Amino acid sequence: MTKIGILLGSLRKDSFSKKIAANVATLFPEGYKAEIIEIGNLPLYNQDYDDENNVPEAYTTFRNTIQEMDAILFVTPEYNRSVPAVIKNSLDVGSRPYGASVWNGKPAAIISQSPGNLSGFGANHHLRQSLVFLNMPIVQQPEAYIGNVSALFDENGKIKDEGTVQFFQSFVSVFVDLIKKYQA
Repeated sequence: MTKIGILLGSLRKDSFSKKIAANVATLFPEGYKAEIIEIGNLPLYNQDYDDENNVPEAYTTFRNTIQEMDAILFVTPEYNRSVPAVIKNSLDVGSRPYGASVWNGKPAAIISQSPGNLSGFGANHHLRQSLVFLNMPIVQQPEAYIGNVSALFDENGKIKDEGTVQFFQSFVSVFVDLIKKYQA
């Protein structure tokens, strides 16, 4: 079973990112399991925790969980033209201590979204910069910028537009191809 970890950039219980993730998770083929990984409980990264051998349990649990994943899907809104702090903190926690990054070599994909027309473009590209540094191969095309997200779902949280569902299916297919390329 290939395991896909999904990290959400919004902590809101009814977030658009969570709704997108729930819809996209169903599009992976048989043999793939996508699951949301909690990142809202991670204390802000502080190197002293690692240096003084006083690592919070939440860090250890998170690092172990990410280590078990075959690939990572990020679904995020844009905050102030960048990545939400919760995503950046999870990247920092997982990349430390130096030389023990849990991200190294894991295939990744990014879906950014916004209620506006810019569709999280800034967050998507800032996140890409970090993932390149962390040595994570990233889905390049198709890019997934979802604008006007508030109109995307029906009353049950399902994507209403079949064209959007087809787009996400093609996005998942490319992501699966990338994952296969990097599996041992």
